[in-house]
Amino acid sequence: MKIIIAGGTGFLGENLEKYFTQKGNQVCILTRNPQRKNEIYWDAQTIGEWKSSLEKADVLINLTGKSVDCRYHENNKKEIYSSRIDSTRVLQKAIDQCAEKPKIWLNASSATIYVHSEKHLNTEEDGIIGDDFSMNICKSWEKEFFKVENDEIRKVALRTSIVLGKNGGAFPKLKMITKLGLGGKQGRGTQRVSWIHIEDFCKAVDWIIKHQTISGIVNVTAPAPLSNQNMMKKLRNKMKMPFGLNAAVWQLEVASLFMKTETELLLKSRNVYPEKLTKDGFRFSYSTFDEAILNLLDS
Repeated sequence: MKIIIAGGTGFLGENLEKYFTQKGNQVCILTRNPQRKNEIYWDAQTIGEWKSSLEKADVLINLTGKSVDCRYHENNKKEIYSSRIDSTRVLQKAIDQCAEKPKIWLNASSATIYVHSEKHLNTEEDGIIGDDFSMNICKSWEKEFFKVENDEIRKVALRTSIVLGKNGGAFPKLKMITKLGLGGKQGRGTQRVSWIHIEDFCKAVDWIIKHQTISGIVNVTAPAPLSNQNMMKKLRNKMKMPFGLNAAVWQLEVASLFMKTETELLLKSRNVYPEKLTKDGFRFSYSTFDEAILNLLDS
């Protein structure tokens, strides 16, 4: 297959490229800073020479977007929004001009589109979507993605949870704070954490590509969300750390100022279930948090 990954130089893109390349696929990366032969320049805003790479492509995966791991001041908010909307919009314009369009287009989204929920399990069918900055970003992003219907293109929005891997994402940070004795609960610790192992993320994307009955919204997350308190306890136990200091909300607020991030990333309860993937027969290699961290801690 010919696979195009827009914004493919980050944690998710690098792992997807490795996964699909090892399976013998041709993978091209659209990036602002091309350095390798398979990387093509694009600015994620305007149509350029990169458009020709979409011709006869089997798969387009768009992961473009400024990281939300930052302070939500006005400039960052604008960039978080525009980087997602502009890239999605210009890809649609480019596709409309293609003689032979990609067969499937997978566009990033986020499980944070669902409201803070500690009891209600959000599936694609009955997930509750709310109204705040992060949720509205996701809503606008998906609205832009699905605005144009192309009969010959299957579109899938990937509502992805926290992705855990050795070489990036949240896990190295969780491991570090646990080593430092700070691996207690964050806030009340009752907030649910939805997560997925990076290997399962790549496998899920591959599964979606191969199964033509899957389209629309897909929750890309492991089937076993757990509380923040339980997650940190399991991590401490596996790392043989006898204690972990808890962090109150006010302490997290202070720390987030110095770390230039937002407490929402730790305190929001993301209680999400992958109903579409599960019903379609997808099998997770790491369906529980214990299985995932056992693998991730194996050096």
